[in-house]
Amino acid sequence: MEHIMWENGSAVLKRTDSSTYHESMQRLAVASERIIRKYYRSAMPVDMKSDHSPVTDADRETEATMRELLMQEYPDHGILGEEYGPYQEHARYQWVLDPIDGTKSFISGMPLFGTLIALCDRGTPIMGCINLPILGLRFIGTAKETRMNGQPVRMRTPTSVHEATLLVTDHTDVWRHKDGKLFDRLAARVGVFRSWGDCYGYTMLASGYADIMADPVLKPWDMLPIIPVIQGAGGMITSWEGGDPLQSNSLVASHPDVHSDIISLLNRPPATEEHC
Repeated sequence: MEHIMWENGSAVLKRTDSSTYHESMQRLAVASERIIRKYYRSAMPVDMKSDHSPVTDADRETEATMRELLMQEYPDHGILGEEYGPYQEHARYQWVLDPIDGTKSFISGMPLFGTLIALCDRGTPIMGCINLPILGLRFIGTAKETRMNGQPVRMRTPTSVHEATLLVTDHTDVWRHKDGKLFDRLAARVGVFRSWGDCYGYTMLASGYADIMADPVLKPWDMLPIIPVIQGAGGMITSWEGGDPLQSNSLVASHPDVHSDIISLLNRPPATEEHC
């Protein structure tokens, strides 16, 4: 059965299938939230993975539970998860899971973390969920619309880069993976610069409280769920260089009216910089 239509170059779910998958994402979010709340601000061991990122029993149990639910509901679909890797990776439809995006915040007792869920059709994310379990906020987006707790949300429109609020997850990572001097030039020009990052930063954009989010390096489970949420809220999302984010490991999200100016500031030396 064909699930996808195409409008203006974007993958759009049919109405009936959108409702079915939306309900599935809601169930996954509820199940993950129950587990995460049980562990939040509790004494628990923290292990370090091979890439030196932290992982806890909460990460593992949350992903295992979501995978089990998906295997029961969609036995012919694939799964890609941060903790347990790929399952049926050649299936047309793939669910992408990040049980706790922002584990450093989670283990520090900060509430600015979330669970990420995406449904992809042949690698293209067609629905995404960012669930913030401690804050009680759930964003589910498609190419057409993003809703927070059932209510439509939209990005605000900054009149210029100078009035924008810029967010980043880790300033050190910017210098490690991209041109830190050019990023700092952008940071010096915006109205507000803060490190309210990880998936929380993208929800700030989608709900109209910030304007630019920049991540210099991401894994598929970090980025695929975020793309539909930003697009459905009227935002533009590209790679750091302004290209297709699906062909990259970086993201820059903002309002379309200022996106080209932001990409220019992140990539062009001052001598060739256009007026912003």
